[in-house]
Amino acid sequence: MPGAAEGGLSISLHDLSDPTRLESALSEALRNSKSPGFALTVPGGIARLGAYSIGSGEAQHGDVLVLDGNADLYGRLSGNLVTVDGDITLHPGSYVSGSLFAYGGTVYEEGGQVTGDIHTLGTIDPAASTAAATAPPLLLALRNVAGLAGIFLTLLAIGFGLVLFGKPNLEIISDTVTHTFGRSFAVGVLAQVLVLPTFGVLVLGLVLSVVGILLVPFAVIASVLLILVAVLAGVLGVAHALGEKYTRRRLAQGAYGSPSGYRHVLTGLAGMILLWGGWAAFGWVPVLGWIAFTAAALVTWFLMTVGLGAALLSRLGLAGHFAGRFIPPEALTDEYLWATPQFGVPAARRPGQHKTPPPVR
Repeated sequence: MPGAAEGGLSISLHDLSDPTRLESALSEALRNSKSPGFALTVPGGIARLGAYSIGSGEAQHGDVLVLDGNADLYGRLSGNLVTVDGDITLHPGSYVSGSLFAYGGTVYEEGGQVTGDIHTLGTIDPAASTAAATAPPLLLALRNVAGLAGIFLTLLAIGFGLVLFGKPNLEIISDTVTHTFGRSFAVGVLAQVLVLPTFGVLVLGLVLSVVGILLVPFAVIASVLLILVAVLAGVLGVAHALGEKYTRRRLAQGAYGSPSGYRHVLTGLAGMILLWGGWAAFGWVPVLGWIAFTAAALVTWFLMTVGLGAALLSRLGLAGHFAGRFIPPEALTDEYLWATPQFGVPAARRPGQHKTPPPVR
């Protein structure tokens, strides 16, 4: 019976509880099985190319992988059996102390016994698998760009809705980001550290009370929604702050236009999405793709942490204590009329005060 040489690709068949995880490896094994020098290793078992059978009265110990062929069992198998592009037939008197998995085939039970599970999974298209594995870099880049565009449009629609219906709250969060950047980051980090313990204490407190047990599902849903709202509001607040800073700087340089909440959100979100531009363009490159992804992920986490802290400090835009909007008491007096300048502003003449007449000679 033909077999595959040991070495090369290694596929473990010890756990077949989730057979879909083996799909890519099995497809690769089948695709390369006709190549010269093909080698395949099954830890604790064997691999066979073509038809495979266990005769009546025979016993096989260990896992078995059959490529491009059917498996007929008449005897005993102590292990798992996987066929790729082939069927499995359990003839009368056969016994398998393991699980069966037919990838691209069918399992026929004609009187044998199986102690484990029986799985089947679709059909195999080696050409499609090859095309997916060797997709051109341009196609991979276009897929990444399409995904980023979908995220950008979704956040943009939510941001425009928040500007339309909750502009004061969004501006308070944005001002909190601008005026208390460091404090917002610290609060955001602390919130991420304490979110799981706080959630656990909340659930535990409800479970310990008779009536609270009934409220656990509602508390879980409400907590998750609150966290999502805080994170989303924080991200949009950071985008608004970045867009406002950039827009006002451009306008000060003579650019055409006028500041608005919609423009701030659009500009800020565009800048945040552009952080992932390097990954979208070079994600298919093994080393450079991971570097671009890691850098974009770290910067995004940093901005999301700042936004989360600002959302919590401002109570989702309901409190402006950290937004830098309070005027110091001395600015509300009439001291600016005195001779001593306040805040660097020259003293103004008192209303109704006449000029000193020239001296009489």
